Amino acid sequence: MRQKPVALVDFSAEQEEGKKDRNFVMALARGLEILRAFRPSDGLLSNQEIAARTGIPKPTVSRLTYTLTKLGYLSYSSRLERYQLGTGVLALGYSSLASMGIRQVARPLMQEVADETGASVSLGSRDRLTMVYLENCHGQGALTLRLHVGSRIPVATTAMGRAFLAVLPDSERGYLLDHIRRKDEQTWPRVKQGIEQAMVDYQERGYCVSVGEWQRDVNAVGVPLVLDDGSDVVAFNAGGPSFRLPREELDGHLGPRLVNLVRTVEARLSSHR
Repeated sequence: MRQKPVALVDFSAEQEEGKKDRNFVMALARGLEILRAFRPSDGLLSNQEIAARTGIPKPTVSRLTYTLTKLGYLSYSSRLERYQLGTGVLALGYSSLASMGIRQVARPLMQEVADETGASVSLGSRDRLTMVYLENCHGQGALTLRLHVGSRIPVATTAMGRAFLAVLPDSERGYLLDHIRRKDEQTWPRVKQGIEQAMVDYQERGYCVSVGEWQRDVNAVGVPLVLDDGSDVVAFNAGGPSFRLPREELDGHLGPRLVNLVRTVEARLSSHR
């Protein structure tokens, strides 16, 4: 099963908010936005393509890509006149993942559930209106989701994203929901209904579900985990093809199994502090 492409969030809204904040460094924000423009499935991108994805004027993009190349965060092909992410970004990414003790604690437990259920079990955190996979374990089944570390899935329609939303303070959740609504007014009533039901499911069962709402043939459950003093939230999901994981399987086995996994991870993290 192929991952649906996830569109980047419009940078123009953040630009407008940044202009109102004296401490906000617009040049830095634009440079980081250029790095965000590269997706796992991409080859090399031209300045024109980067400008189209980010909404940043092409002359500004040209200066920023030149600077990022000099710093090692982009590499440039003079033959193709295009850029790709450089080793500087790779080093930052691995340093970030290595510092997350939760991955080391969670991975063997995730793999155990994946082997037991045949589902794909993942850990992710939010980046704007997407959840980014930090860890991913596959079961032994022939059919599985083609997702990997670094993959992005929507917050609004996935079990992982809804689990993340379920434990946010009301003000933060409202802020994100407003951006989700503005991104697609047409589908918002249906999306809102799914999110509201997920909040109920989490309160009653400890997990959220997505039944064909992200991809028609994919079902999944999601469970959040609030880290440390509540300053950060991650979420786990477990999912797969709908014919292998019907709603009855989600509620009867996979959902409770994932809740147990997350509680075990939480307890082990607490014991390491």
